[in-house]
Amino acid sequence: MSATIGILFPGMPGTTEMMVILLIAVLLFGANKIPKLARSTGEAMGEFQKGREEVEQELEEMREGGTAEGADASTVDSTESTETATETESN
Repeated sequence: MSATIGILFPGMPGTTEMMVILLIAVLLFGANKIPKLARSTGEAMGEFQKGREEVEQELEEMREGGTAEGADASTVDSTESTETATETESN
């Protein structure tokens, strides 16, 4: 079984393989778009990580048990502040 896994996933690509992958990327996307693509990928990864951390924090708070009452109060407060802001803008 482990021999099959070794054949299917031999390890990290070496220098030659990385050069071939880079060449294919340049041919597909063009040299000008690769930095933009890398930047947008990095931003997406950062947003994903931030969202994941927020969800983990909320789950931890739920495990502690104190969020059920706090969440209801914060929802009411945010609704009231939104209504007040809307009334102020309409006047």
